[in-house]
This record gives sequence, C-alpha cells and structure tokens, in this order.
Amino acid sequence: MKKNILTMREQEVFQLLVLNKSTKEIAHELNISEKTVRNHISNAIQKLGVKGRAGAVVELIRMGVLDI
Repeated sequence: MKKNILTMREQEVFQLLVLNKSTKEIAHELNISEKTVRNHISNAIQKLGVKGRAGAVVELIRMGVLDI
C-alpha cells in the first residue's frame, strides 16, 4: 500500500484519535462536524481494508503514516 493512501484530513483525524481524542473533540479541534469526522474515519477504514478504528490505527502505524 502507498503511504499517501489517505487524505491529509483523514490522517489528521487519526493523529488526533491516537491522542485519545473523542469524535466531538476532533470535530471541535478541526472545526468540522462530528458527522464529517465519522465519515473520514469510515472512509479511511474502507481504504485500508481493516475492521474498526483500532485496526486502522494499527495499519497506519505499520505503514509509517502515524506517529505515536
């Protein structure tokens, strides 16, 4: 898989997720709606071919996309 498989916004959302931020906190921080946050997460999960947020985080770390 390519490192840049996710959009910058999807990467930003997951970077905040690994900091244990809630959907509401991520929405507030990025100035987007909670629904948009959930859409970004859902799109990323589909692109990565994994199940759930945790699976996406693990895959993104493995790919070197997320810094923890």
